[in-house]
Amino acid sequence: MLLPMVSTMERILMIEYVLMFIVILGAILALMQRDLLKAAILTGIPGAAMAFLYQYLLAPDVALTQAIVGSAILPVFFALAVYKTRRVED
Repeated sequence: MLLPMVSTMERILMIEYVLMFIVILGAILALMQRDLLKAAILTGIPGAAMAFLYQYLLAPDVALTQAIVGSAILPVFFALAVYKTRRVED
């Protein structure tokens, strides 16, 4: 007995759902971190997943912007802000 073939449309929807799940999971992981530096770095996961999703949806200009801002610039700025505002014990 042969298993039913998955249609192309179902495959497309499955890839979109997986990418959206990665975005949500990455955001939850960033929120659950106790160390602010790890949380700042983990904010790049949802940005990268969204960039892949935009590229998959044939919006390369939005994908490039999201990749640069969401997964590169924002995590670096958050990490710098956390690093610069750490308290120093005397």
